[in-house]
Amino acid sequence: MTPRLTAGMLVSALIRRAEELGGNGMVLAKGDATAGAILIQLAERGVPGDLLERRLDEAGVYRWSPTGPEDVDQRSDYIARRRRTDPDLWVIELDVAEAMTLVEDIAN
Repeated sequence: MTPRLTAGMLVSALIRRAEELGGNGMVLAKGDATAGAILIQLAERGVPGDLLERRLDEAGVYRWSPTGPEDVDQRSDYIARRRRTDPDLWVIELDVAEAMTLVEDIAN
């Protein structure tokens, strides 16, 4: 089995890297520090982008894929429903240019 970062360490690394690149990141909901699932709300200059979730693919490799409604106004309800069924879920927001590249570089 390949070693991997805990959820808490991964979240910290994503936020730290966003800040190093001149953006910002924040934890909207704290999940399980070891193995919680992670949702990331991407943004650039305050304009919401994709909502991503880290999932295992068929080969056992983590990939980031879009999740939830495309309509930004419906996302808070979606996230609230997800947190009710999975209290270990992390929800973070990264507001930085090239956010998707940052996520793929750190989290894969």
